[in-house]
Amino acid sequence: MFSAHGRHDGAPAMTQGSIKSIVIVGGGAAGWMTALALSRMAPPALRSVVLVESPEIGTIGVGEATLPTIRSFNAWAGLDEAAIVRDSHATFKLGIEFRGWRGDGGAFFHGFGDYGPDIAGLAPYHQIVRLGLAGSLGDFSLPTVAARVGRFAPPAGREGTLAASYSYAYHFDAGLYAAHLREVAIAAGTLHVQGRVDHVAVNGESGLIENVRLDDGRTIAGDLFIDCSGFRALLIGGALGAAFEDWSHWLPTDRAWVVPCAGGGEITPFTRATATTAGWRWRIPLQHRIGNGQVYASGFQDDEAALSNLLAGLEGAPFAEPRLLRFRAGHRRRFWSGNCVAIGLSGGFLEPLESTSIHLIERGIGFLIERFPSTGFDPALARDYDRLMTQAFASIRDFIILHYRLNRRTEPFWRMMRDQPIPDALAHQIELFVETGEIAINDPRSFAAPSWAAILFGMGLVPRHYHPLADREPREAVAAHLGRGCRMIADLVAAMPSHRRFVSRFAGEGA
Repeated sequence: MFSAHGRHDGAPAMTQGSIKSIVIVGGGAAGWMTALALSRMAPPALRSVVLVESPEIGTIGVGEATLPTIRSFNAWAGLDEAAIVRDSHATFKLGIEFRGWRGDGGAFFHGFGDYGPDIAGLAPYHQIVRLGLAGSLGDFSLPTVAARVGRFAPPAGREGTLAASYSYAYHFDAGLYAAHLREVAIAAGTLHVQGRVDHVAVNGESGLIENVRLDDGRTIAGDLFIDCSGFRALLIGGALGAAFEDWSHWLPTDRAWVVPCAGGGEITPFTRATATTAGWRWRIPLQHRIGNGQVYASGFQDDEAALSNLLAGLEGAPFAEPRLLRFRAGHRRRFWSGNCVAIGLSGGFLEPLESTSIHLIERGIGFLIERFPSTGFDPALARDYDRLMTQAFASIRDFIILHYRLNRRTEPFWRMMRDQPIPDALAHQIELFVETGEIAINDPRSFAAPSWAAILFGMGLVPRHYHPLADREPREAVAAHLGRGCRMIADLVAAMPSHRRFVSRFAGEGA
């Protein structure tokens, strides 16, 4: 651990030498995840991590659902899982259920797991296609089967076994999660400063940020600045003028109404995304409430109609007045400019369809630590950081577009999303799958082949061919093998407790 004795005297930012002080502007999940990670994982030369946040500015809280990678971050940062579940009113998430996306009123599931071990060196979905079982892909996924009946238990047993063939994430109150991180980060040495930044001083010769001035006159200087100021992007956009790469032509949803409501009965171990007239509605179950949101394209639906959609879908009394959020899909063309790195919404935003906002925060933090500057600010490091973050954003963008591209709904918004041009990389991925059954992955740290398979098959796309090596195995033997796998999944799920019961026991109190 290191002490929180940074430079707060307005001294110029360093141009050479090791990084001794970091200033993070903005709190919320992005700010406090960054603060905790840097307080625990940064090089020993670092003397101080200071986080500045304004108590007047709330967090966006677009979504409260996560991906399984959050577990790796929490473990890496030394957080206690039971404490997180208890303090943030969290529940467990086995995946996402998509309702109405095919236009037939049906549903499919994106589970956090694979479909069994390879068969004849090939992913099992090749054999599933060969046997004409593509429409039943979910039956071969343990998290999908468990989610159907509202059961949950964490993976167990040896790696490679069926009982360990899946993962899970969380639904939590993002504000409470950030508060938990704040407590741990401060204990780890982060200095917490409350105040609103009203000026950012940039050196006219070097282009580096020297300090930030608060509205009460205090000045906080640092060597490295992290912009976690959300959509405002006070440092990367406001002070340094990093341009924004607009992707709204591919992802035109630009608004969301959000409101919590009372829940009741069982707590489902999954997020639900229900297609609506000009977008989709989310349902995220927590221990103490249900999080709800209506994402929509304002060019196809007005605010009042979207709010009506949201309120009509609530299953309990609302706990607050609905809030309207405005956003734009895309990212900064520079995530790292000079001595400033943008992490979180200041760097970019993609709609929360696959719960990727916190995942992108994790990626930004991880890439920064991997490429932490040793002396000065080498432009090569910044360029490589930008390359990695752009790749991460683009891969997730394409995965989200995939959901819309394969829809079969008839409303104007959905027809447009189905017919408009798509990125070349995604067009190739779809064509490859249709013709050969192969799934190309452009960013292995993002969604893996089983996730792409869940959406491709779930939306009703069946490849014309499967890999010819699949024919090496006798059909009867493969059918018997897959049947045994389904029976094993059924037995494992039957032994799991209900999700509510597991949460109650795990958190150490009634859920």
